[in-house]
Amino acid sequence: MKQDAKEAILRWRLALGPGAEKTSSEFNLREGLGLPEERLSDLDDALSFVYREKGAGGTGASAPYIPKWLGHLRDFFRQEVVAFVQKEAIEKRGLTQLLFEPETLPFLEKNVDLVSTLISARGLIPEKAKEIARQIVREVVEELRKKLESQTRTAILGAVRRNNPSPLKVLRNLDWKKTIRKNLHGWNSETKRLVPEEIYFWSNQRRQHEWDVVLLVDQSGSMATSVVYSSVMAAIFASLDVLKTKLVFFDTEIVDMTSYLTDPVEVLFSTQLGGGTDINRAVAYAQANLIERPEKTLFILVTDLFEGGNQSELVMRMRQIVDGRSKTMVLLALSDRGQPSYDHGLATTLTEMGVHCFGCTPALLIGVVERIMKNQDVTEYVAAYQKAEKES
Repeated sequence: MKQDAKEAILRWRLALGPGAEKTSSEFNLREGLGLPEERLSDLDDALSFVYREKGAGGTGASAPYIPKWLGHLRDFFRQEVVAFVQKEAIEKRGLTQLLFEPETLPFLEKNVDLVSTLISARGLIPEKAKEIARQIVREVVEELRKKLESQTRTAILGAVRRNNPSPLKVLRNLDWKKTIRKNLHGWNSETKRLVPEEIYFWSNQRRQHEWDVVLLVDQSGSMATSVVYSSVMAAIFASLDVLKTKLVFFDTEIVDMTSYLTDPVEVLFSTQLGGGTDINRAVAYAQANLIERPEKTLFILVTDLFEGGNQSELVMRMRQIVDGRSKTMVLLALSDRGQPSYDHGLATTLTEMGVHCFGCTPALLIGVVERIMKNQDVTEYVAAYQKAEKES
């Protein structure tokens, strides 16, 4: 049977529960799945632990042996489904502490959700499991960095280089488009040749710290995934000599993480996820300490805008930053999925004063930064990107 048909049957199995064989007279699930009877029992055990209603009857164990349970999930489902059920187990059945045991950690699906869980509850990790947990975080972070670094480097270095005329007039630096555009009046229709009066070249040299990037990241509990992606992107930005990157985490307190940017794993293990949110206080800190060259500063505020501090003062400060000509944006979430939950009223207010507010994937952030550095429109690009994402 084809894989998609099997998965459809598995979904019905989940919906019907352990009584599926008894209640289905017209269709034999065991035969449809191509599984022996004992494997159906394994399937039931794997799923009913997470999705059985609390207090419902049943003979399944209340807390399965986690490595065996995860092994059953992998037998029946694809990787993304395993990751989802694992996340559901943590949230619905309070498995957090069990999942931190050394014998369990190696079996977990390594992804950003798991990293967010480990970071959020790292105080629960027993001493004997801390090194394994840190290694898992490092594996996921390095994989993310590997995926994003090349694209980021190409986009940003290209944007900076192409905004600088070249003092070295050699063929490899010739700016063909600009040379043709600036010399169209020299077109000879009879000979069909363009005779340029001036030739333009790209720069093949870069100056250090052409732009300042200030990342101000909300570390309240709802922003856990965004904290992971922000840490990775900040580390990539910091590795580029054309950018001077600063990273600050905040909730009701403020922690400057800039000195840790060479190692995003250290950044993550220094976070204090959870607690309240005082965005205004964090923005005030950025105004006073981080924004040094407004016209050459990209100010990125990563938050869902649920302000626990002084909202009217926050709006005033954001207006001052925009008026100071810093390139300003609010990332309502920085992740690879879905629409974020955020304060729509405050987002509308900030948008009206010229602050770009949008949910963002890492790929979209790279494109936005590139366009800002090229002095290109951002609003239309974001709208087109998000439309394409929805359609796909």
